[in-house]
Amino acid sequence: MKTIIYSPGDPAGIGPDIFLSLMHEGFFEYIKANVVCMGDKELFHSRSKELGYSLEINSFSNINDINEKVGFLEIIKCHDISSGILNSTNSEYVIENLDFAIDTCIKKMGFGLVTGPISKENIIEGGYSFSGHTERIMQKTNSDNVLMLLASERLKVALATTHMPISKVPESITKELIFNKVKILNQELKEKFNIENPKISLLGLNPHAGEGGKLGKEEIEEIIPAVKELKASNIDVSMPLSADTAFNKNFLDETDAYFAMYHDQGLPVLKALSFGDSINITLGVPIIRTSVDHGVALDIAGKGIANNSSLKNAFIAADNLIL
Repeated sequence: MKTIIYSPGDPAGIGPDIFLSLMHEGFFEYIKANVVCMGDKELFHSRSKELGYSLEINSFSNINDINEKVGFLEIIKCHDISSGILNSTNSEYVIENLDFAIDTCIKKMGFGLVTGPISKENIIEGGYSFSGHTERIMQKTNSDNVLMLLASERLKVALATTHMPISKVPESITKELIFNKVKILNQELKEKFNIENPKISLLGLNPHAGEGGKLGKEEIEEIIPAVKELKASNIDVSMPLSADTAFNKNFLDETDAYFAMYHDQGLPVLKALSFGDSINITLGVPIIRTSVDHGVALDIAGKGIANNSSLKNAFIAADNLIL
């Protein structure tokens, strides 16, 4: 039986809330996979009451013992189960749950991972070197290349670079990086999304895609040479496009996926069009991982008003992607 493990992220945020709301709605009866939620049973008991739900929390301590449609796996206690206020002493709890889930998906066939929202700042304050789920999965799976893709019904956006200061982006944009990541995107669009001949719109790094070198040399020196090699490999990828016009209706209609150079170049457009309905998918790694498209939302944690649409879509996608 295929199984989805949910790592709910920071306990102070809405990661536990939106999972409990899906249970309350009976959503998990409509997917094929069994579901294992990582976490302290006392946290979920407490949050369920806070949200006004009356739910049975079936808790286990061994992944092999779970025989329910939905079960809770407790491997570590949560230091602070309160909602709405970050506590860096919970960092170990967050990391241990995430790492266990990743390791289980590596070892077990038919398992996939869905992740809830985390606070990278809070984890770092707790003493961990951590830049994000995508990077952690790359490290744990010993993958050479990894690609972050956010997807909705409206559009898909993949990122050349992810969670790094904007000052470090230009030096990270190399011909090799562009070539390898666009190859991953092209292959995964075929395999995971059944797009026979993907059409990829690639964004330039600089304004107006560098204006022929007048506004930056990265397009000429790194990006265009990579695109030429990709085209020679029969990959349908555009020459660098100016990001300020690349998302107009004509391009949107003709594009299967965008390839943006950095995090805040492509994602504001996707979230403006699809926030709450899009999901994050990690490509280029040997496990299935999907995630929500939003943060911890501390201001609404424990109040029962968090939108669970992105988590719902993440579970549906994982259910469809697990073989």
